[in-house]
Amino acid sequence: MNKISMRTRIIVVMIVLAALSRLLPHPYNFSPLVAMALFGGAMFQNKWQAYLVPIAAYLVSDIALQMTGKMGIYSFSQPFVLISQAFVYVSMLLVTLLGTSLHQPKTVKILGYSLTGSTIFWVLSNFGVWFGNHFAAGTILYEPGLTLGTTYLRALPFYNTMSSELFLNAYLGDLFYAALLFGVFALIQKKYPQLSYSRI
Repeated sequence: MNKISMRTRIIVVMIVLAALSRLLPHPYNFSPLVAMALFGGAMFQNKWQAYLVPIAAYLVSDIALQMTGKMGIYSFSQPFVLISQAFVYVSMLLVTLLGTSLHQPKTVKILGYSLTGSTIFWVLSNFGVWFGNHFAAGTILYEPGLTLGTTYLRALPFYNTMSSELFLNAYLGDLFYAALLFGVFALIQKKYPQLSYSRI
């Protein structure tokens, strides 16, 4: 087994484990999504893997959550859920693209990239909530007259207790998982230097 295939397998396993951690008890909105995309973009040498693996792993975890009933009233059988979720996956692709420019990951850079990725996700996912609401008529989640401005306002911290919790948990989750993924892989590379590669 050459060093590239070993490196790839380790990265895949780490991303899959991060995705499956969503099945464990955790604070609401505390998610590995941004960190998985950022880590994949930064670490995979083959760019198709960088985009495909995090998306596929997250999709599998979404399906598992759906099948176990842990997504509550958010069912993939409802068009507005599929539409809003599509924006989540688009945000993952953009964060992966961001990660491809993360050369020689260092603590400060990872912090900055993670916060930038969190912001990308916040903007797109909340746009998806507003857009998806147009297809939610007839469900208990439909909000007549919901504007884009109101959607973003309610997603800001300190708007109310729930918005603060969702906002802070999202950013803290991104930072936690980014530190975990990049930190663990750095330790593995330190022990097995042959797993490193030089990015031009």
